[in-house]
Amino acid sequence: MHLKSIFAALVIVAAPVYAQAQKPTPADAQKVFEIIISDKTKTEAFCEIDKLADQMEQADQENDSKKVEELELKADELQRKLGPEFGALMNGLEDMDQNSEEGQQISPILKALRTLCTR
Repeated sequence: MHLKSIFAALVIVAAPVYAQAQKPTPADAQKVFEIIISDKTKTEAFCEIDKLADQMEQADQENDSKKVEELELKADELQRKLGPEFGALMNGLEDMDQNSEEGQQISPILKALRTLCTR
């Protein structure tokens, strides 16, 4: 899945819970990374969200809005396990230009998180 799609899917999940977005920094992303990798339950929840994001993208391509909504609800439940820092980061990414300096610094951190799911 393309990184932009990951951002979009995860932002959809996090946005309803964390409505007040602030521009995230690379330090914010690193903090979230450390929180997730330090807790097996959070790592598993993140990886499950990652799988659901792939499924959401597929359901969206198939114009299956009911399936997308169902998957969003599952992802929202899992997202709560990751804590407010994760939600704030994902919500802040919604308006971030991925080509900006901050976007370019945050992108590898998010990619590193995804690699946790392929072990």
